[in-house]
Amino acid sequence: MSEKNITQPIILVTNDDSIAAPGIKALVEAVKDLGRVVVVAPDKPQSGMGHAITIGHPLRLQKSFIVEGVEAYTCSGTPVDCVKLAVDKILHRKPDICLSGINHGANHSINVIYSGTMSAAMEAAIESIPSAGFSLLDYSMEADFSAAKIYIKKIVEAMLSGKMDKHLLLNVNFPAIPEELIKGVKFCRQAYAKYEERFLERKDPHDKTYYWLTGEFQNFDEGEDTDVWALANNYISIVPVHFDLTDYKVKKELETTWKF
Repeated sequence: MSEKNITQPIILVTNDDSIAAPGIKALVEAVKDLGRVVVVAPDKPQSGMGHAITIGHPLRLQKSFIVEGVEAYTCSGTPVDCVKLAVDKILHRKPDICLSGINHGANHSINVIYSGTMSAAMEAAIESIPSAGFSLLDYSMEADFSAAKIYIKKIVEAMLSGKMDKHLLLNVNFPAIPEELIKGVKFCRQAYAKYEERFLERKDPHDKTYYWLTGEFQNFDEGEDTDVWALANNYISIVPVHFDLTDYKVKKELETTWKF
């Protein structure tokens, strides 16, 4: 290994859309000059997997190709598996940062709970690796990532330029618009918004019933400091996230009002 590689920050890149997705290639291209980039990504789409890990089945790693000069592997498991295996079996150390994405589709509001993209970044943060998940509000495989790439490089440069909290976890979403229409970046809170879901009941060719999840996105939050508002108004949203799910306000109330 060259002296250059030894002194460069190590940047672990993963996603949930698979190593074949255009989004992860765009992410690698955006940051490949900022350090030693190593990619470990699922060998098939893993959207909606959340923080799932593989138990009871073998995991496999295989050398792959994504961008010239970048070390890359596919993993047969989940996005979280990718991070765990990368640290233990490929890097043999913790990377300086972990980047996940660019996801094809939104990960604002409640989506952060279900997102494989954000769960991979969260796993890194749990392991004291500063991390960020990136998403573009465009589900198309022909999505234009050019504006996102410009801002991702700036965000990662900022992450690497100073001392980061070891549990830093950023949820970054980009509106699907050209760079010249982006108004800027807003640091936001997560909106109270979710899908009003229902299951369509259908019959398969053997006349057996099955169900197909569908629904409409509903924003119940009128605040102008949320990720949903920012994106709807042509801003990039950055939400700092943490994995401590404790509701400290309710905890204090229960300590006062519940007596045993």
